Order: sequence, then C-alpha cells, then structure tokens
Amino acid sequence: IYLIVYQLTSKFRLFGIPGKNCGTIILTAEELGNCRDCATMQFCANKLDKKDFFGRSDPFMMFYRSNEDGTFTICHKTEVVKNTLNPVWQPFTIPVRALCNGDYDRSIKVEVYDWDRDGSHDFIGEFTTSYRELSRGQSQFNVYEMWFVLICWCKPSVLCCSITQVTLLSFLVEAEHTFLDYIKAGYGRKYTQSPSWNPSQSTSLHYMNPYQMNAYAMALKAVGEIIQDYDSDKMFPALGFGAKIPPDGRVSHEFPLNGNVDNPYCNGMEGILEAYHESLKTVQLYGPTNFAPVINHVARYAAAVQDGSQYFVLLIITDGVISDMAQTKEAIVNAAKLPMSIIIVGVGQAEFDAMVELDGDDVRISSRGKLAERDIVQFVPFRDYMDRTGNHVLSMARLAKDVLAEIPDQLILYMKSRGIKPNQTPPDYSPPGLSPTPTV
Repeated sequence: IYLIVYQLTSKFRLFGIPGKNCGTIILTAEELGNCRDCATMQFCANKLDKKDFFGRSDPFMMFYRSNEDGTFTICHKTEVVKNTLNPVWQPFTIPVRALCNGDYDRSIKVEVYDWDRDGSHDFIGEFTTSYRELSRGQSQFNVYEMWFVLICWCKPSVLCCSITQVTLLSFLVEAEHTFLDYIKAGYGRKYTQSPSWNPSQSTSLHYMNPYQMNAYAMALKAVGEIIQDYDSDKMFPALGFGAKIPPDGRVSHEFPLNGNVDNPYCNGMEGILEAYHESLKTVQLYGPTNFAPVINHVARYAAAVQDGSQYFVLLIITDGVISDMAQTKEAIVNAAKLPMSIIIVGVGQAEFDAMVELDGDDVRISSRGKLAERDIVQFVPFRDYMDRTGNHVLSMARLAKDVLAEIPDQLILYMKSRGIKPNQTPPDYSPPGLSPTPTV
C-alpha cells in the first residue's frame, strides 16, 4: 500500500520457479476523479482492411485511457463481429472515470483489430479522440479516418493507400446512482420472520435460556441492528410461520409476532425480540415449514409500490427445513421482478442444501421454465460466523456484513432496470396504523 500511494509507478518481481525469471508486475496508481457519470456509445466502421485469406475480417475495437505519465491502459474491448468489413458493434456502457478519469480533454486511443483464433490478432488501424469530442454525439466531428497500406501482389513494388472510417453512431451520458443516493431519497421499514421447534427443551434452537440468547435471537439482533439504521422510524412488521396460534389452534404460516393482526409493527429490534419471546409463550410451533406464504405476503405489498419510493427486504431465519420447495421457487421467481430482496439466515447444524439452491449465486433460480429476472436471495449459515472464543459481538458484526453485502447491488439493479432515479425529497410517510406497508 505504501508503494502504491507514495510512488505512482512501482515494479515487483515475480518469484516461483527457482532459477527462472518469472517476469515483473508494474503497478501504476492514479487518484480517482469525483465523476459518477456513465457513457453509453455505439460505433460502426466502413471498408475495413481484409485480413483473412479465405474470408473478410473479424473486427473488434480496443479502447485505451491515457495515463498521467503518457502511457495507455486498456479500459474496454468490444465484441468481435465475424466475417465483415463493415461492422456495427453493439452499444456498450463504461464509467467516465474508467474512460478518462473525469478529464474530458484527456486523449483516448482506439485500436481496431482483426480477431484470430490463436490470439495473434492483426492490427487494422487506430485513431485518437477525447471524451469532449465523443460527447458531441453523432456528427462530422465523430467520423474518424484510418489509413492502411495495400500491397499490389501482381506488382509488389507498387503500394496503394486506402482509407477506412469509424463512425460514432450514438452517445449518451447518465449519472450512476449509488445505494446511498436511494437511501437519501427516503426509506421505511424491514420485514422479519422467525419459525421452528419447542422453546422449553434445551435442545431446541428456540430454547429460552435465561442467561444467554438463543441462535434465533442472536441472528435477529445481529442483522436487525444493521438493518434498522436504514429506517426512518424504526418500526418493523414482524411475522412468524409454522405454528398453531390461539385461540383455535389453527396452523399459520404468516402470523404477527406481537399478536396484532391489524398492526404487526414492532418498535426497533428490541421490540421485535420482545414480541418473539412473548410469541414463544403463546403459540405452539408446528410443521410443515412453508416459505411461500410469507414471500407472497411481502410481494403483495411490493407489487403495489413499484415507483422506486419503497424497497422491501424480507429477513427469514430458519433451521433449514422447507416443505414447499416448488412453491417457494415460484414465489421467488415472481418476486424477482418486484422491488424486494430476501435474506435467509440458517441457524443450527442441519444441512442447508435447499437454502443454497434458493440463493441462486451459482445457478439462477427458475420455476416452470421461467428464470428469475434477477438474483434477490442471499443465504448465510449462522454457524459459520460463531466465534469459538465466545466473542459474540465479533461474530454478529461479521454476519451482518455478509448478510447485507448483496442488498445495495440488488436495489440498484432493480432501479436501473426500471429507469428509476433517486427522488430529491423523501416520499410522504404513512403511519403504521393507517397503512401497514412494510418497506425498506
């Protein structure tokens, strides 16, 4: 770190094979400009040089940002357009910081190559431009000429020069909004859930130990204390699922922890924990364990508010047992197009294969042949964050960090896909008693 900060360019020798020079890595550092714009552009070319003997060319473009020391660093490579001398490349988006670090007059070098399978790509031509020139959009100023030499094979001594043109077809600049921008625009509440077994037995994950919190309470507290900082009034609707509830003992998969159907809101994390402990005294925890009802419950609220003013987060704390996998997958796929995310925290020592499948990091979740529009589920096993030294504060902090790691990107992806930008003023607040709408 010292070398990178205090020396703009540093060289490091690579070691690995004794007696052999493994090469050198050169690190070049430059202070980033405070520019959050993104540029989307599209190019085409006409009459490129024919490089392939049996065909035309397979052209692609390479964009280079100029550095403060006069060198160039690659910042973007387009796709390869096969077998053509008149390619039209797909539009691409690049941060302005990556293109010129916010310096609109800094040189941008563009090279055009013919792609070869063996990696020995043939150089076709190059031109230079700048962000300021590109920002003029499609015009005579953004038609770039590249010269190349043709050899007349019947008369090798004769050289002919030819011109090819690369044209900017479109250029659009948009501000890249961050998670903090949407936070500043105004947020509301979170959703919290809690299921499973007999709290009077010491082997139960819900066991009410008078001297320490059980696994469910620890997970609630660890994640909830971070979540509540994004809420203006810290009032959270909290539901339980998988229990027989009074007075008739019917099995419910979406009952309010505080027992108030009309107003399931709890005041902060302390209120949620209090409602959780009180509910353990009044309900009989009972299977099956169904996730779909609570997901659909939150999805109904999210479906009613898709203008970007509210974003919903559902926190599910579970022992890993699930009885409605197919229905849960369908609920998640449907919810993926709505302004909501789902956090699943697994407690206990059970296998969490089903939860990993719902997470969808490796394979995007699908149902009935329909793929989820985006990944909205984050799963973490609580046991991986238990500090063996007994430092519960440290384990809770690590858990909260990883649990919330994907929420900013999930929120931004939804907003960008809908073209929603942060509001300058927060939306009007509705009291919980009048509008029981759980939001983030």
